[in-house]
Amino acid sequence: MRRLLVTGANKGIGLAIARAILDEHPDTFVLLGARDAERGRAALSELHAQHAGWNERSLLLELDVTSDDSVARAAQTVAQRFGQKDALYALVNNAGVSSDDLATTIAVNVLGVRRVSEAFAPLLDRNAGRIVNVTSAAGPSFVQSCSQERQRFLLDPNITWPALRGFLDECLGIRDKAAFAAKGLADGNAYGLSKACANSLTLLTAREHPALRVNACTPGFIDTALTRSFATAQGKSPAELGMKPPAAGARSTMYLLFGDPPGNGRYYGSDAQRSPLDRYRAPGDPPYVGE
Repeated sequence: MRRLLVTGANKGIGLAIARAILDEHPDTFVLLGARDAERGRAALSELHAQHAGWNERSLLLELDVTSDDSVARAAQTVAQRFGQKDALYALVNNAGVSSDDLATTIAVNVLGVRRVSEAFAPLLDRNAGRIVNVTSAAGPSFVQSCSQERQRFLLDPNITWPALRGFLDECLGIRDKAAFAAKGLADGNAYGLSKACANSLTLLTAREHPALRVNACTPGFIDTALTRSFATAQGKSPAELGMKPPAAGARSTMYLLFGDPPGNGRYYGSDAQRSPLDRYRAPGDPPYVGE
């Protein structure tokens, strides 16, 4: 039985990923990571109502990615229940937010990914373990808008955690769009910046854990609570803007979990094809073949 942890799994893309894992791979057991236990239980009940057999293959794991204590407790719970060695087959860092507040966005989308990966990496299968970071096409688009110097930093395959953390602290000290632009960081869009850094973190994590398969992907333009406000602001329905249902957002993650992606520390589009970190690649375009 391959055990997988999906963070932010109580709704949206995270829940869709959990459902796809249970539906497509009968040899799996899914831990639904959820910050809110009540919402997590509701999501678990929804899955169990859909398929009675899934109640033996799924479990709620209370997990707040922004809290050291919460993540440590969750890792301890997994270790105690399944053992310290090879407790998990895979970790999906799906929990994310979209906020105008840079500190909040970084806390979840970057620091949360780092915190959870470091806590659970020792519990992953040492021969076949995988980490999938659910990022966004907003990341490469942000990098493309940066200065050449900033692009080189964010794309550096040898980037270190102290350097990336220092960069995040620098960004948190910048107060307006003009100041971001003066520092070669476009308008400092919080979401795009955080996802660009999450992609950089993927490069770093893959290098730190060479025995694991560590990759990132975008789910695509998906109708979720995170994106629905964008449609509302446009005065259109999600469908009118081309948003796809959450189930479609699981495709790239499922490939990275169960497929055979070449290389490591790479980024994939919503069509499960390799994509560049410094520019947008549309679904259906030729796959990226660079280093």
